[in-house]
Amino acid sequence: MWKGRNVVVTGGAGFIGSHVSDWLIAQGAAVTVVDNLSTGFREFASPAATFVEGDMLDQALLDRTLAGKDFVFHLQANADIRENLAYPRKNVEQNVLATQNLLEAMRANGVKGIAFASTGSVYGEPDVFPTPEDAPFPVQTSLYATSKVACEGLLSSYALGYGFSSWVFRFVSILGPRYTHGHVFDFVKRLRKDPSTLHVLGNGKQLKSYCHVEDCVAAIMTAVGATAAAGSGYWVHNIGRPDMLEVNTSISYIVRELGLSPKLTYEGGERGWVGDSPKILLDIGKLRALGWEPKHTLESSVVDTVRYLVANPWTMDRR
Repeated sequence: MWKGRNVVVTGGAGFIGSHVSDWLIAQGAAVTVVDNLSTGFREFASPAATFVEGDMLDQALLDRTLAGKDFVFHLQANADIRENLAYPRKNVEQNVLATQNLLEAMRANGVKGIAFASTGSVYGEPDVFPTPEDAPFPVQTSLYATSKVACEGLLSSYALGYGFSSWVFRFVSILGPRYTHGHVFDFVKRLRKDPSTLHVLGNGKQLKSYCHVEDCVAAIMTAVGATAAAGSGYWVHNIGRPDMLEVNTSISYIVRELGLSPKLTYEGGERGWVGDSPKILLDIGKLRALGWEPKHTLESSVVDTVRYLVANPWTMDRR
């Protein structure tokens, strides 16, 4: 369904966005990447894609870029979850306002299909595990999650009001090549600096589910492909795995791969920071019903990420 299509990938020089771009190009799509390179790397963007460097707060740039396009994968965001309270306006600007600008550029150019990267953090600390897509939203403690809830609201409103086809994907944390933020990145970077000690935010007993980026991209494409012919609508899918990994177990995989035995220190109790959820496990039944299954285990996802970082230390040097 993608051969000959003209597709925009926002955040296409970032972790997940660059993999989405590569997949689309391999399928024969013409891809335009939009990225301000605040967290992405120019090296990640495919040379086969048209690269537009710019910020999504620039409405005129988006209006020009969306001309002649027919679908958008919206993966750009301020994704610094841990520091979100330090820069509250950044979440509003780079997540909510940027999404509003993009939707208006789509409307101006007659582009009505969009797949959006949300987050499993919107569920906060739910009572039900695995957490389904129809779980009630809690009081939000994370500004990052709050901004994603607002974006989801915009996408559902545009689907109803303007006949858009909007796909929302609520991810667990994604791992794999080109990974540039999150616990594996932080731990490997710290251990490069001091291999004798590793300081952990939280008590190390937090239980989190993760997903390999290859499985994530396959999930997105499976869901969009399954309902693309349905016309306008609004679809929400969780993306993750059916199991969880304790942070301490993840650390054991990391230090084993690096050949280290650091002393571990802890801070913060069961939550490493305000808004950190001590347990994340999403119900992926809707995607499984469409024929998708994650192929990478939790252990192999962590190890694959560590090996990429070791082979590409420049990604840590530039953060």
